[in-house]
Amino acid sequence: MTACEKCSSASGVFVPRCLLGSILPALFLCCSDGDGPGRIVWDRDACKACSMVISDHHFAAQIRGGPKNQLFKFDDLGCAMKWLDQQPWAEDASTKFWVARQADGEWIDAKTAHYVPGKTSPMGFNFGAVDGTTAGADYATQRATVRTLVTRH
Repeated sequence: MTACEKCSSASGVFVPRCLLGSILPALFLCCSDGDGPGRIVWDRDACKACSMVISDHHFAAQIRGGPKNQLFKFDDLGCAMKWLDQQPWAEDASTKFWVARQADGEWIDAKTAHYVPGKTSPMGFNFGAVDGTTAGADYATQRATVRTLVTRH
């Protein structure tokens, strides 16, 4: 009997094992986040830094990086910047960082975005991301501001 002739049974349905071996990996590939920002399950996913539930579409952030190229989700841009500063791989060129554009919640590159003070954010850092063509603090300036805010607390 060959591998293709062997069958698996689940609820009375017989599926050749060779099909399971080719279908299951394909399902995981199509559902993976790939190399871009992932899907946030609003009001369910928790912030990697503070463990608060991510619920505000206008201040969320995501970082992909580290040895396993993992995706990390955050409820506040400040949480993400503070957390990233604590990672040994923070400055690696392969580290990707996205922030929700304050106006509409669309994902934009955090490193090319600008940051403006304004509305109250979930963790009280109180700045939002705007497109890099809009006036505001650049990425390096905003990270320095977050470092200053963190040392005050």
